[in-house]
Amino acid sequence: MVTFTHQDDGTPERLWRSEWRANRPLDFESFFDGRPPERLILLSAHPDDETLAAGGLLTRLKNEFHLPVDVVVATAGEASHPASTTHSRDVLARRRKSELREAVQLLAADSRVHFLDLPDGAVTALPVARALRTLLGPQPSERTLLVAPWHRDGHPDHDAAGDAARSVAEEHGIALLEYPVWLWHWAEPSSSSVPWDTMRILPLTETELELKTAAQRMHVTQIEPLSEKPGDEVLLGPAIIEHFARPFEAFAVTPPLSAFERLHAGSKDPWGYEDRFYERRKRAVSLALLPRERYSHGLELGCSVGVLSTELAARCDSLVAVDVSPSAVGQAANRLAGYKGAEARVTRIPEEWPEGIFDLIVLSETGYYLSAAQLEEVISRCLGSLGQDGVVMLCHWRHPVDGWPLNGDAVHEAFRACRGLELFAEHQEEDFRIDILTQPGAVSVARGSGLL
Repeated sequence: MVTFTHQDDGTPERLWRSEWRANRPLDFESFFDGRPPERLILLSAHPDDETLAAGGLLTRLKNEFHLPVDVVVATAGEASHPASTTHSRDVLARRRKSELREAVQLLAADSRVHFLDLPDGAVTALPVARALRTLLGPQPSERTLLVAPWHRDGHPDHDAAGDAARSVAEEHGIALLEYPVWLWHWAEPSSSSVPWDTMRILPLTETELELKTAAQRMHVTQIEPLSEKPGDEVLLGPAIIEHFARPFEAFAVTPPLSAFERLHAGSKDPWGYEDRFYERRKRAVSLALLPRERYSHGLELGCSVGVLSTELAARCDSLVAVDVSPSAVGQAANRLAGYKGAEARVTRIPEEWPEGIFDLIVLSETGYYLSAAQLEEVISRCLGSLGQDGVVMLCHWRHPVDGWPLNGDAVHEAFRACRGLELFAEHQEEDFRIDILTQPGAVSVARGSGLL
């Protein structure tokens, strides 16, 4: 059990800066399969936690995505100065609530603030979880982002709030970001307690950092003495505040349940790959357009339940089929069990990418589930993974894809505009299109087989 007080010397910020070990940036859209978040719920144990550790994130999400924001505060922080002879708990509660409202208004105007008024120093997870469930409603948007204190921060109120958030996030399958506050004070970079593996950073712009600093100054009861009398000393001294003057914020990330996992977990074949003539015909056309009978190393991006994967495996010496849904990959792995050299993996593209060089890369009905930035990175990674005589096959639905930022035509045009790839063959009709792209200089099938 961690024990500390704010009066301890603590770990100097210069040590954290010199031994920082987490540089992967937060990508909000990657949490939601290429779509932006729709709602933010920011939980804090005491007024000022959210400003110190997540003020920049609050400003970024409000300004970039124009989200509805709810700030939930477990306590009023009335026990921050238990020995004060000038400020009663009621007075401190009123002041701290007012400070928080002003800070939040500066960081993200029009955010809704909810005080749970739980006892400071005696927060338990159950009432916090109950309040979060009420706020979320019975069917929260799958693109809700929940942000809360880290559940191992060392302060009992922070830990209880974090436990509540983790429980609710797991229950609803929503994304959770946990922010440490006191960890930076009592731990060291080499400590096994620091969640480096799951930590992501949000680099702050100069304007965001200035806003955050101004908002911190609004928590006067914490950063200045209440008076000159004993018991009214500063709670958050310069050494503590320095941890929150970084040009970035850090969060331990628990990704949400993917929309595709929700879909595949409830159906063995949600797209009707096996039953629909449309799907069977589309696969036949796709495979017929491939310019070679066999390939050495194939990569399928977005394999779903593996129906196309089996037909690709029959033409590849080895095949790596990937999808973000564990349920889908499980079915694909079962289908591929009889094909030597074929495997299915749970992989989130483009952040995760299979190693190796491939002479066939297939992107079928997957590209429009990416954001524009993700699609750009997928194209770059495809180029980096494509062998000298490699082929990229694209196949996508051409009608609108509700709720997603791109459509099939946009995906294909982005690939076709890429330097380093040339159009080898194409097929277009009202419902879908297929493009076969190769590196410059590819020869026709007739020439390659010696007919010409």
